[in-house]
Amino acid sequence: MKNNKKKTFDFADYDLTKNEAAFSSKIKFIAIIIVIGIVLLIGAYSGVYLYTVSPTDLTANKEIAFEVKQGESMNSVLERLEKEGLIRSAFLAKIFLKSSEVKTFYAGKYTLYTSYDLQTIVFELSGITNAKGETITVQFVEGKRLTYYAQVISEKFGYNYDDVISMMNNKEYHQRLVNTYWWITDDILNDKLYYPLEGYLFPDTYEFNKNATIEDIINTMIKKMDSVLSGYKDEINSSAYGVHGLLTMASMVELEAVSAEDRALTAGVFYNRLAKGWSLGSDVTTYYDVKKDLTQSLTMSDLSTCNGYNTRSGSCASSLPIGPIACVSLSSIKAAIEPTDTKYMYFVADVNNKLYFAETEAGHQANIRNLKAKGLWPE
Repeated sequence: MKNNKKKTFDFADYDLTKNEAAFSSKIKFIAIIIVIGIVLLIGAYSGVYLYTVSPTDLTANKEIAFEVKQGESMNSVLERLEKEGLIRSAFLAKIFLKSSEVKTFYAGKYTLYTSYDLQTIVFELSGITNAKGETITVQFVEGKRLTYYAQVISEKFGYNYDDVISMMNNKEYHQRLVNTYWWITDDILNDKLYYPLEGYLFPDTYEFNKNATIEDIINTMIKKMDSVLSGYKDEINSSAYGVHGLLTMASMVELEAVSAEDRALTAGVFYNRLAKGWSLGSDVTTYYDVKKDLTQSLTMSDLSTCNGYNTRSGSCASSLPIGPIACVSLSSIKAAIEPTDTKYMYFVADVNNKLYFAETEAGHQANIRNLKAKGLWPE
């Protein structure tokens, strides 16, 4: 006969302590496995990291000449570094860079060694130095010629002056600039220009890495000019003179006038004379033409020479010079882009560089007589 009485659960039949112990053992085992896995992962990551950043050949210390090309991507540079045997893995280096402060590599020629670790190489190419970021502060003054800038670079960074000039006049470099910047045109490729980048480097106080290359220094000043001119892009694009003509006008204004007001008026006078086909008659262009300092005297022979810069005589007298004659300030750039609308056709400076304007030749001569009478005429 079947017993239909249902069996009830009796806690006395269940060994709770024994099952808890088994469960706890499983948890401990899983935890140990997880910890071991984490340790292995950390160890593997550390190993990969150390392998990635370590020198490729610490003992040989092989010297390798390496060049970062203008406009080259960081990925391309890393791949070539791996190919040259300077880093172990371009792929792993890319991952390393994602967590670093390095955002760009600068174009230029470098001397690297197989004993360099990844960080040293990256810092070299990015302008960051391991010597606590040592920098050089340099002031480039407006109104100076490019040759003066070359001298400053030579003295501050220890480069040979001729090497600086050679880089500034490098035609391949000029072409790269034309291909890179919207405002740099084929005008700088004119063989008749003394210095194609005259007027294209923005004067300012800069802080450079002490190991900056000549090209790095020039690029920095061109980038600053790019930033300045981009604020006037619409006006420049609508100008009949183009950016090269505007920078040329700005360089003349820079040397003829001192105050912002006088510069805008001076630009207005020059534009008025150009519109009428008159000679610009600017002595500062003659100084540049004959390569004399502004403190020197001009001869009649100097004034009658015409090679594209002199606006005192010859076929070029009624047009802008073929290029800028000095490095220009923001004030002069603004004057060239936004000249004062005026009827003045003449101006003359006194011994204090104050300008006096006139609409007619008679008024101009009267200004000169007045300055002489007051002892303000420059002798």
